[in-house]
Amino acid sequence: MTASTSTVTPRIGARVLLLDPADRVLLIHALDPSDPAHHWWELPGGGVDVGEDLHDAARREVAEETGIMLPGLGRELWVRESRFRYKGRDHHRVEHVFLGRTPSTAPQVAPRPTENEKAGLIERRWWQADELRHCTDKLLPAELPSLLDDLLADRFSPTPLTLTG
Repeated sequence: MTASTSTVTPRIGARVLLLDPADRVLLIHALDPSDPAHHWWELPGGGVDVGEDLHDAARREVAEETGIMLPGLGRELWVRESRFRYKGRDHHRVEHVFLGRTPSTAPQVAPRPTENEKAGLIERRWWQADELRHCTDKLLPAELPSLLDDLLADRFSPTPLTLTG
């Protein structure tokens, strides 16, 4: 860890592990606009605005990024702390991940991604658990295939997990 990384104040985020009726999970394929070779798959979500509740932030981010409106969320699954470089700057995030279910994969409203999200968006895709286990691209978090397997097999921890990386 560099000295500058250790002094970056963490930004709080909220994400959703969103499942459709077939238990497929929605992931967003993104890249760093300043380093297009650096790309990854992540859950929909993003930063929490000042004064915003974690649940409200997670639902807002899903609507903005996908057009899917979630009336509510399930339980908190994990909290993930990470440090990374994006657009040439060090970042420190603490993200809360909630379970979400949608009866349809069709957007209910037009997605409203931010300029930053537009610059980094490659695609959105619904993944089956077995497809995810064979993915060779970078996944955030890296443990996502086993976390999804545990969730779908009802082996998931009853309390939120703590993940790093």
